Amino acid sequence: MNSKTVVGLIGSVFITFVGLYRLFSESLSSTPLFIAYLFIITGLVGVCANGIKLFKSKKI
Repeated sequence: MNSKTVVGLIGSVFITFVGLYRLFSESLSSTPLFIAYLFIITGLVGVCANGIKLFKSKKI
């Protein structure tokens, strides 16, 4: 198992959850809504890329 890929996957999930938390709650009002959308999009791209990379590395 590639540890860099797992750390990247966990980080991407965390970034996605931070963006979703800001989007669904108003507690982080100092963060602009644009940044929340940016976190969600980039986090999902990272989750997909790292998930695919991890899945392929386990198959081989």
